[in-house]
Amino acid sequence: MFRIENLVYQEILDINELRIKPGMTALLGPSGCGKSTLLRLLNKLVSPDAGHIFYKGVDIAEVPSVEHRRRVMMLSQSPVLFPGNIRDNLEVGFRLQKAESPGDARLREILAQVRLDKDLDGPSELLSGGERQRLVLARVCLLNPEVYLLDEPSAALDEHAEDELVAMVKTHIRSEGKSAVMVTHSRRVAERYADDLLV
Repeated sequence: MFRIENLVYQEILDINELRIKPGMTALLGPSGCGKSTLLRLLNKLVSPDAGHIFYKGVDIAEVPSVEHRRRVMMLSQSPVLFPGNIRDNLEVGFRLQKAESPGDARLREILAQVRLDKDLDGPSELLSGGERQRLVLARVCLLNPEVYLLDEPSAALDEHAEDELVAMVKTHIRSEGKSAVMVTHSRRVAERYADDLLV
């Protein structure tokens, strides 16, 4: 899926060769070792100082950033909510892409998939940290990327909620034929849910 060759980024990363296979991959390591930076490089939020990143055999430097990010989408550690209600937050990606909303039935279906029992007209600003993370995950799932880049998606959650969220992601990517690269500090989560573990 991803192939990295001779990559250098500032004083943070120096990778001779790395392959990330389809499925669910966990990136595990201490704080400051470059895990989140690697996700940003895979998403083209930053560019390497040297080297190449290939996605499905194509150097991502040659692909327009917006086009790449529609296929390889990132969910940050701190969920970003937009002004408005839950429906507004689910539809924002379609508005930004100038695409038609999938409609309320599909929005309710995706909320059920991430186990967020909320009304579409309900206020998003009253959601808890875990509920916000589920809402943002639902928004990403609606946009149907090929790869999910997850930066500590369960960092603010207790162990039970963490397991539930990561299990939902794994079930979704398997059923939809997608892939995910997940940064985590938890070896327990990585070993329990990942198909491949990179330290």
